[in-house]
Amino acid sequence: MGATARLRVGRNATRMADHPLDETELIQTYLAPLTRGAAGAFDLSDDAAVLSPPPGSDLVISTDPIIAGVHFFADDRADDIAWKALAVNVSDLVAKGATPWAYTMTLAFPAVPDRQWMATFSSGLEAAQHAFGCALVGGDTDSTPGPLAIGVTAIGVVKTGDMIRRRTARAGNHVLVTGTLGDSALGLKLHRAPAAFGSALTDGDAAFLIGRYLRPNPRLALVPTLRSYATAALDISDGFLKDCARLVGGGGLTVPFSRLPLSPSARLAVAAEPRLRSAILAGGDDYEVLFSVAPEDVGQVIKAAANVGVNVTDLGVITAASGISVLDGDGEAIRNAVSGYDHFRQK
Repeated sequence: MGATARLRVGRNATRMADHPLDETELIQTYLAPLTRGAAGAFDLSDDAAVLSPPPGSDLVISTDPIIAGVHFFADDRADDIAWKALAVNVSDLVAKGATPWAYTMTLAFPAVPDRQWMATFSSGLEAAQHAFGCALVGGDTDSTPGPLAIGVTAIGVVKTGDMIRRRTARAGNHVLVTGTLGDSALGLKLHRAPAAFGSALTDGDAAFLIGRYLRPNPRLALVPTLRSYATAALDISDGFLKDCARLVGGGGLTVPFSRLPLSPSARLAVAAEPRLRSAILAGGDDYEVLFSVAPEDVGQVIKAAANVGVNVTDLGVITAASGISVLDGDGEAIRNAVSGYDHFRQK
């Protein structure tokens, strides 16, 4: 966010204030305070940051942009947008066994934002930083003829050589997953159409599911357990079926749908409309950790996770046969038209 940053007023500048923000005010008023505690960020006054990782540590870097109309709604609350932008990247770090440390961010605006929007956005980032233990260290601002786009690059630290890979699981390992599946996909449906499930859900159920879509919850408390036991791991962003296939590689997993961990709200929705199973299996945006462990470690992992307030479910054993099968109540494989989200296809 230095001399090369640009911020111009686009033709669709519908949110301009009487005295619109300029680049300097936007950065120094709303973003520079987010660098507190990060010495190498220089209060965003230079063209680059300097980071010195702790001795004996590797840097783990992940970047995952979010775009209005694809990953969030343009009229979502600015603090929810900010939280999600950082959370989806921190979730990747968690699955690698890394502790969040710092991040950079690019903001491409279709119009100059007003001060209230920026204040709310920065407050959302501040809350996310506090929750995840990292700070802003740099980035860029610009304008775009397209929708609002936010690119976060998250940086974590892990003991040298200890990053958890995603394709190192082996036949005989057990596959475990944190939290519950499908809440975000169902929340997206409700966000688009509040009456999507009729009277099947209470207002509280609907609010819970929408909240899971708006504000992912990276499982930071599980990082030490993953470092100690996980043989492979990734976060579920593109859908359970697709990401599970990535985890097991050439292996296989067969799991009854009834074994998948669902929230009470999701169970109500699926009971009312069984076709929603496809959203549970392939909807994506869960940001739960899917990981494998040796069979002798399953009990210890579940206990350690419970001790830090994270629910973990054992889904079964990786077999030598290839493919992921989820079985219905009759023991038949559930057929899904798609296995998950494709980044070159709109949701």
